[in-house]
Amino acid sequence: MAGKENLLAYLVGKDDRPEAERYRQARDSFWAYCRLMNPAFFREDRPHLRELAETLQALEEGTLKAPDGSVCRRLAISEPPRHGKSYTMTLFNQWCFGRNPQERIINVSYNELLSGRFSKGVRDGIEATKIEPPLPFSLEKGNLFTVFSDIFPGVRVRRGDAAARLWSLEGSYFSFLGAGMGGTITGVGCRKLIIDDPIKNHLEANNDALLAEQWEYYTNTLLSRVEEGGCVVIIMTRWNTRDLVGRVLDAEPGRWYVLNHKACLDENAGTMLCPSLLSFDSWKEKKRLTSPDIFEANYQNMPIDAQGRLYEGFSLYEALPEGPAPVVAYVDTADTGADYLCAVAAARLEGEGYVVDVVYSDEAMETTELAVAKMLYDTRAAECYIESNNGGRGFARNVERILWERYGWRQTTVIWVNQRQNKMARILTESAYIQRHLHMPEAWATRWPDYYNAMRNFQRKGRNAHDDAPDATTGLAEVLQRGAAMRRRFFSGKGGR
Repeated sequence: MAGKENLLAYLVGKDDRPEAERYRQARDSFWAYCRLMNPAFFREDRPHLRELAETLQALEEGTLKAPDGSVCRRLAISEPPRHGKSYTMTLFNQWCFGRNPQERIINVSYNELLSGRFSKGVRDGIEATKIEPPLPFSLEKGNLFTVFSDIFPGVRVRRGDAAARLWSLEGSYFSFLGAGMGGTITGVGCRKLIIDDPIKNHLEANNDALLAEQWEYYTNTLLSRVEEGGCVVIIMTRWNTRDLVGRVLDAEPGRWYVLNHKACLDENAGTMLCPSLLSFDSWKEKKRLTSPDIFEANYQNMPIDAQGRLYEGFSLYEALPEGPAPVVAYVDTADTGADYLCAVAAARLEGEGYVVDVVYSDEAMETTELAVAKMLYDTRAAECYIESNNGGRGFARNVERILWERYGWRQTTVIWVNQRQNKMARILTESAYIQRHLHMPEAWATRWPDYYNAMRNFQRKGRNAHDDAPDATTGLAEVLQRGAAMRRRFFSGKGGR
């Protein structure tokens, strides 16, 4: 009995305000709504839940700011398992319907079973009726438990239209649709598109074909259902950098607000995101028993393919700096038919490089020679270093010929580079300079997506399918820092004019 009495005292707390005041605050504040609906779970000592609630409310009210400073209508959420994200999203849907019964929401989950379960949770919460709790929990006013209709009276599910996956509120022809990823969605639009855990597990996360299908479904089907000014929320474990969140961040840089919570905030100090939901000891035990890649993705939101990356990040620029900045380029020709040619051109200013153009292609040399010559002419490159190993000299001669015959241009000095140093050692050595001093244009992910992915996903250890992009970029970094020395070393007069 004492335990139940203590629980009752905890649930009731010291909130002795009139019911009308508590309900009014719950209508105005999503966090207050969560607290009122389940005070035992939505506690003040769980600040990650409050941050999640306040972020969702800011998205709903149009006060959330995107990284580029604009009003944000795109939100990506990653939370550790069992930390309340799905439950919070269920309440968020209810709260939005309570404030605006004309709201229209489409929820997409991994399959129709999960989407139906989510839809049912939202619908049943709206339809919940109040019963008096049995002793010893009864209070004088019988107000221990709060239901949706206490806060939003008059908002009801339409009779005869309460299917698990598709239903409407009274006065609306359509309110909520739950669908599986890839399912058919016809005849309805929404103000909110919520995508919840579209990937089942780590095996699917490494299936490039499936990831591409999900991206096409998102761009070709789902986005067409979002009305002007509507919101998109994606909630998922970050298994792979090429997953849906990774792709939207690449496609719409600066427009997405990312809320990424890790289970362990500081392993050395033993600091956890929410010790009451996952203690440090439990976290360590899970880490001991779980595959490292899967554990880091699941609990620390570190994509599996990002855990061994060489390049942690790249510096971006909005506009080229003022002042004389000659353009230099470096070309790594394709050694074999499976390799890529990579040519990178950058403006050089005071030891810094600003990438202005890239050619990254597995096409035949007849095609890449034309593309590189055009890049050199378009950027008015002063120098171009071309690796002369494995047919590079013939490539260099053809590029010079095309520059003159097609463009009448002889202002680019073409220099043959006979590269004999260890490739991986060079790539590792120059990685710090590339990340800090070789600046990429803000839209480089969309301008050169294959080059972007090749750089971003290059692994420090283990086997990489291709190293052409890091190799050419490393050569460019060497030129930017030691151009004069490299000219004296390699230029013999045969490779340029």
